[in-house]
Amino acid sequence: MEPLRIPGVGMRTVKTALAVAFCTLVYYFVGRSPAFACIGVIFGMGYNLEDARKNGGNRLFGTIIGGVVGILLFRLYLVFVPDGHHTLLLVPIVFIGTIILIIACQMFWVGGVQPGGVVLCILLFNTPVATYIDYAMNRIFDTAVGVLIALFVSYVFPRGWMQTMPKYYADMKVHAREAFSRVALYHPPKRR
Repeated sequence: MEPLRIPGVGMRTVKTALAVAFCTLVYYFVGRSPAFACIGVIFGMGYNLEDARKNGGNRLFGTIIGGVVGILLFRLYLVFVPDGHHTLLLVPIVFIGTIILIIACQMFWVGGVQPGGVVLCILLFNTPVATYIDYAMNRIFDTAVGVLIALFVSYVFPRGWMQTMPKYYADMKVHAREAFSRVALYHPPKRR
């Protein structure tokens, strides 16, 4: 039996953890649960900015599409079942909803099917009647915040930025020496 290999901690891991911590800090001061925003960060982080855009877009647009489809279909369901309790009518509604979701994602953002499906199913099966619209809107907002934070961290810390740091600091050192050497050589005229 081979021994368990523990993987190293790479920059994507550090960037993801940093973004999640930053997101949690922001939400602490806002007084809101950071759970869905942090999920948006984790799903949105990529190995570079372009990958983060794709991953974040999948999560954000899927959540928006699934939220809108879920709100509309749950509203339709409430016409027939005003108290929102589960009936067999949810079977054809989730069937139709899944088809609409997939078609809408194919039209607007192909990678949004999975996160959109999560929101659709939560709205149809696990959200109280009184809060289904609030749930969807909060989920969309929090996901957007999380994705934006993931994009921001990916932008500030691009792939390979650690490899460029030694050269950056060496250049800074040269510029600092040049600046200080000019200051030391310049002697202002004495006032009389």
